[in-house]
Amino acid sequence: MRRLFPSIIALLIVAGTLSAQTTDNKSTETTKKNREPVGINLSLWKNMSTQQTDTVGSTCFNLGLFSSMNRLNGVGINLLGSVVYREMNGVQVTGLANLVGGSMRGVQIAGISNVNGDNLCGVSLSGLVGITGNHAQGVIFSGLTNIVGDNASGVLIGGLLNIAGENSSGAHIAGLANISGEDFIGITASGLLNIVGENLRGVQISGLGNITGENMQGLQISGLGNVVGEHFTGAQVAPFNFAGKGKGVQIGLVNYYKNSFDGFQLGLVNTNPDTKVQLMLFGGNATKLNVGARFKNNLFYTILGGGTHYLDFSDKFSASLFYRAGLELPLYKQLFISGDLGFQHIENFKNKDYGFPARLYALQARVNLEYRLNDRLGVFVTGGYGGSRYYTKGVTYDKGVIVEGGVVLFKY
Repeated sequence: MRRLFPSIIALLIVAGTLSAQTTDNKSTETTKKNREPVGINLSLWKNMSTQQTDTVGSTCFNLGLFSSMNRLNGVGINLLGSVVYREMNGVQVTGLANLVGGSMRGVQIAGISNVNGDNLCGVSLSGLVGITGNHAQGVIFSGLTNIVGDNASGVLIGGLLNIAGENSSGAHIAGLANISGEDFIGITASGLLNIVGENLRGVQISGLGNITGENMQGLQISGLGNVVGEHFTGAQVAPFNFAGKGKGVQIGLVNYYKNSFDGFQLGLVNTNPDTKVQLMLFGGNATKLNVGARFKNNLFYTILGGGTHYLDFSDKFSASLFYRAGLELPLYKQLFISGDLGFQHIENFKNKDYGFPARLYALQARVNLEYRLNDRLGVFVTGGYGGSRYYTKGVTYDKGVIVEGGVVLFKY
């Protein structure tokens, strides 16, 4: 027992010594991390520089032809290219390309491309391509394309394309197209196409088309068509507008909704799955023989058609195209009354050689009585008033009462 006690004391002393050494080693490592080497990198090429690439050092100032650094916390200027394996905090300028393996916070300027493996926070300017692997916050400008792997918030300006893999907010401006994989909040404008994979809250403006995969709250304006896959609240303005459901305004040549719509459609043709398309054949004293297609909803309808012989049958051939929009209400059983306003374009063709105007336009108002003989045939009579005028001068050519009558074909 007496021999065992000194042995225990010796073991405790050794253990205490080892513990103290371990603590000292950890403290030394922490101090080294806090005091990692910082230097100036003057570089001709990757291994021809005043600061060799390592795994712990950082650079506060870099000037060279082509440089490779572990971390840049400061300013780097290179004629050809610059590679930073970890983070870059500061300013990076190069004639060709900047590459950062981690995150970038600051300013990047490159003649061709800026590539960041992780996040970007700041300003990135490149002649052709800007690529950010994860999130981007700030301003990114590229002559060709901007690509952000995840979320993008701020301003993206691309000569052709802006692509964000997930959510986006701010302003995206592109010469060709803007694409956001999920939601977008803000303004997206392009020369050709804007695509939002899921929801949009804001404004889409494009030369050709706007597409929102799910819901849209805001405004869509395009040169050809707007599409909302599910529900939109706001306004669609384009020659062709399409939506699953809507609440607001559709303004265009053709407006369509699939399920329900709470608002106002203003267009040459306003349709939905319940719209009835009917053929109208009629004659009258405005143009003698006429054919038209009527797009009829529950209350409102529009008519597109054409007619011949605006002048008399004894004159040479003349014709017209017309558009009418109106409202129909039931009067008694199968008898209905309707009223509409119309615009008519008139071409007199060779009659201009005999003293008639080459072309005219007419504004007209009509009241119609229609009786449905069965579910596929109806007859109607019309009374109204209209006047034709010159396009080139504010003078009335002719005006008077309109009398017409005809038949309606196809299902009511």
